[in-house]
Amino acid sequence: MSLIPPPLPAIILDPIVRLALTEDLGRAGDLTTDATIAPETQLSVVIAARQPGVIAGLDVAAHALTLIDPSVKLDIQMGDGAAVKPGDVVARLDGSARSILTAERTMLNFIGRLSAVATMTNNYVEKISHTSATIVCTRKTTPGHRALEKRAVRCGGGTAHRYGLDDAILIKDNHIAACDGSVALALERAKAYAGHLRMIEIEVDTLDQFEEALKHGPHAILLDNMTPDTLRRAVEINQGRVTLEASGGVNLDTVAAIAETGVDFISVGALTHSAPNLDVGMDVV
Repeated sequence: MSLIPPPLPAIILDPIVRLALTEDLGRAGDLTTDATIAPETQLSVVIAARQPGVIAGLDVAAHALTLIDPSVKLDIQMGDGAAVKPGDVVARLDGSARSILTAERTMLNFIGRLSAVATMTNNYVEKISHTSATIVCTRKTTPGHRALEKRAVRCGGGTAHRYGLDDAILIKDNHIAACDGSVALALERAKAYAGHLRMIEIEVDTLDQFEEALKHGPHAILLDNMTPDTLRRAVEINQGRVTLEASGGVNLDTVAAIAETGVDFISVGALTHSAPNLDVGMDVV
């Protein structure tokens, strides 16, 4: 069974893509294309990779093209999750030149940005492939694009942390501070509030906090900014009782050592806030 997630539903894509197209088209449309291209002109183009990476965002790009002109034929040749090298053709478009040129930049913006997220995720996943740990993203996403970016993480081989404040309880350091500094009090209140289907995770900074949290049986504990030796000790103390997640100080140079401690998940904010755009282009054929 494929691990690549299906395209996002149109009801999610539509407001995001319409906003992007409206931003580009403004009040008067594509002046350059309208001025220079005859209405009857047809065009064949390819979208091709210009650097190595992992592709994501084709569902969003396809929706943008459909909103501009559903009659343009889009033939996807390398789907989301595909590893590409420079020159690889990702998709081919055939149809109205005006429509293709008007949709071009919005399509490429989505593919370049989301492929960047998928590519960076895959780089992290490859670094820890010899372990049982899983790379997860965070809520450090581009405002309005969270669903797109979290799907791109999955295309790169990672998985998603919570999507928002409303789908799980994650007690962080400031929550604990506002509960008189008490891990126990924060967890007692969370358990009393949550229904049986709500996950509860708590962030801890020290082994003392970790051991206190364990007594109250959360579903998961986030080990924040701990050294590999401390993480390893937490894993030993835990003895498989709760899910352990490491975060803080994670980069491509440190992630393998973190994974080798035996934690279950490693959260990486950089996947969505620092991924450099993947260079893809549209060329006439």
